[in-house]
This record gives sequence, structure tokens and C-alpha cells, in this order.
Amino acid sequence: MKRRIFNSVLAGLGLSLGEGGIRAAGAATPVRVESFILHPNRWVPNNSVLPVILYRNALPTGGDDPAATFEELFQKNGWPPQWRNGVYSFHHYHTLGHEVLGFSKGTAKLMLGGPGAREVDVQAGDIALLPAGTGHMNLESDAAFEVVGAYPPGQEFDIVRQKPDAAQRLRLESLPFPASDPVEGAGGSLSKLWKYQ
Repeated sequence: MKRRIFNSVLAGLGLSLGEGGIRAAGAATPVRVESFILHPNRWVPNNSVLPVILYRNALPTGGDDPAATFEELFQKNGWPPQWRNGVYSFHHYHTLGHEVLGFSKGTAKLMLGGPGAREVDVQAGDIALLPAGTGHMNLESDAAFEVVGAYPPGQEFDIVRQKPDAAQRLRLESLPFPASDPVEGAGGSLSKLWKYQ
């Protein structure tokens, strides 16, 4: 692909190629990818194989409807957006799908991994990819906080607030692997960091 065409594609996604890698258009710093494993914690199964992936400063959040930018990115990368809302203020996890959360407005402090696990600060422009089974809750957020949620095709969310039963555990162990990274597309961080063993 010619560089000019490649740059046009990036611009269409609100990204640019600069020194240090791909960055959100107009952003002072490039997208930074963080990942970490969360092991089982009390009744929360988490995922000891697939890490949580955080994309910092992934998208610009200006304009009248920044959530639409996240929805468009997720849709292009094969993760149909399902909702706009926030993050529940109680510990829960999902067994029916892997989940990507695009933070389109505001700031929040989330708890990932269940009670007493890992606190993570997020802000508009960040994106979190949570493997199925990952506990999460909103500890605190500002009034502007808005999230776009998406799942791979054929997957969705359920709200589980207790130890998984046998059927839920089987779903967690056999959930299909996503075909594409919801943020970076084919060959993105998901394909490098998510490996079933």
C-alpha cells in the first residue's frame, strides 16, 4: 500500500503516523498499549491466560459526538458496538463475550479483577479490552463519563455477580477467539498478546 493511501486510511480513523508510532490525530503523545494478567480472585474467575489490554490515548475525543468515533472504529475492526452508557458500580464479569470499552467522555477510576484487585484510571480517549471473565466495576467517575461497549460477532454480555457455575465456566473456556483487534485491526496487539495455551 502506498504511504499516501495508508496515511489517508489512518486519517479516516482519526489517527496519524508520527515519530514513535501511530497516534490519535491532534494528540501530543502516541497511543500507548499496556497489558496485564488478572488471576482468579475470590468468586471472580478473571482470565489467567488472556491479559487485559489498555490502549492509552487511542482516539481523539473532540466534536459533538465522540462516542460515534469509537463506534466507527470498533465496527471497522469487526467488533459491532452494542451500547453507550457507563460502567456498573458493582463487581461483575461476563461469560458470553469478550468486551471492549471505549471511554468517549470524562474520567473514571475502575477496579479490574474483583474486590481489592487492580485500580485503573481511565480518561476520554482510552480503550480497555477485557477478556471474558474479567471482573470490573466503577469506583468513581465524573459526571461526563461515557463508555461505548462492543463485542466480537456472535458474542454479547451477561451480568454475573457470583462464582461461575459449571455452564458458565465451560463458556469461559470455550469462547471463540476474536478474529481481529478492536482498536488496531488484524495483526494488532490482541494477536500478539492473546495466545491460547
